[in-house]
Amino acid sequence: MIQYILECIAFQLLFLVIYDFFLKKETFFQWNRVYLMGTFVLSLILPWIKIEAFKQQVPQTFAQYPEYLWELQNTGVAVQVQESSGWNFTWQEGIFYGGMLVALVLFVLKIRQLYILRKSGEKVTYPLFTQIVITNSNIAFSFLKSIFIGDKVLKMKHDTIIAHELVHIKQGHTYDLLFFELMRIVGWFNPLVYVYQNRISELHEFIADAQVSKEHKSDHYEQLLAQVFQTEHISFINQFFRQSLIKKRIIMLQKSKSKKVWQLKYLLLVPMVLVMLLYTSCEMSPKSESDESINATSLSASKDVPYAVVEEAPIFPGCEDVVDKRACFNEKIQQHIGKYFKYPQAAQDANIEGRVNTMFVISSEGEIENIKMRGPDKLLEDEVERIVKLLPKMTPGMQSGKAVNVPFSIPVQFKLQDDNIANMVSEITNESELEPMYYVDDIKITKLEMEAIDPNTIESIFILKDQKAIDTYGEEGRNGVVEIRIKK
Repeated sequence: MIQYILECIAFQLLFLVIYDFFLKKETFFQWNRVYLMGTFVLSLILPWIKIEAFKQQVPQTFAQYPEYLWELQNTGVAVQVQESSGWNFTWQEGIFYGGMLVALVLFVLKIRQLYILRKSGEKVTYPLFTQIVITNSNIAFSFLKSIFIGDKVLKMKHDTIIAHELVHIKQGHTYDLLFFELMRIVGWFNPLVYVYQNRISELHEFIADAQVSKEHKSDHYEQLLAQVFQTEHISFINQFFRQSLIKKRIIMLQKSKSKKVWQLKYLLLVPMVLVMLLYTSCEMSPKSESDESINATSLSASKDVPYAVVEEAPIFPGCEDVVDKRACFNEKIQQHIGKYFKYPQAAQDANIEGRVNTMFVISSEGEIENIKMRGPDKLLEDEVERIVKLLPKMTPGMQSGKAVNVPFSIPVQFKLQDDNIANMVSEITNESELEPMYYVDDIKITKLEMEAIDPNTIESIFILKDQKAIDTYGEEGRNGVVEIRIKK
């Protein structure tokens, strides 16, 4: 998602650079309106488009882990579909949705401001619009099919103002601005949304001015614009008297019409879009066996020390004062995965399960780098990658007194909760807050290991409770015992 957002912003920036340097000063106002609206929508669509003819392979530059490193860590994490007990947002998601909420509240306040003006004004209905007269005011603007106008403006010759606002109404300029208001809510963090809205608002005024000046004397119209009036600061209304824009409008009124040959400038959009499509269609090239061997050699020769053999293992935040830091590290990793895990809905719908092996490097600075996955489906791999990227910065591992890169691998088992083990275990756990004991072929295992067992390999399951469990396993069987036999 972050890559998509960055690509959208980059495309918008390129489109705006072309507009500001080559198109903005031309009098092709309607063409410019189509350009601004079209390129913004195009920037949202282009990152999703992959054209087969444009596909190219871009070589990957990351190091390949030697095969033996993938299986060094034996403790895995099994994750299942669970009922959500409440909202579970990361801090990044919290900031994103919080910003959207603030932007939405601001939008509602603007709508309320218009509602109050409409309610307090005197309404006069005409065939093409509704005129709302505001007492003791100099305002003049349109919104949808309503024209808000101050009673002080009505005392002067205001027919040109009404004509101007009618152009906004007939051409639906309010809808353009409302579109960008919606984009400001969804993409509140993107400064280019505000630039686009500002550019389209200017164009609306140029379009209406050009239309009205054809039917009224230009010098009188310019004189009217040069006067200072009160304005309402609402971003999605077409304000007739906006002081910051009046000078530009007068300049555009005096400007000679652009020659039609300059419409060829819009052809610049064609190669720009082709380059963007070429970029979005590129693929990372697969590595050859020789590449893997080269990368494996370089990794072995570097300062990378596997987690299982490093003298001082990386320290997970919160494990600094613990005696067994490795055990604490493994526990914290498992807790982290359990906290942020979300079984992809598409994987659930397709009944996709399986084991995803993930490996990453805890760098000599304590950062998480070079994340790699092996799994049955990309949906599961993407979920594991998302979780690993949320890992906090750690205290780096040490070897011979120096900070080193430490590759760490952990398998994550995805399971849909539809097997008999979960149902049978719940028979015990529902009666007690404590977990039962688990045995596989007379070997004691943990709950995570139990959940990672493939149901198809199970021959039988026996549940011992109460006195029978105590008689067989002593006091440690007080909370119940699950005995599992694996097929031979």
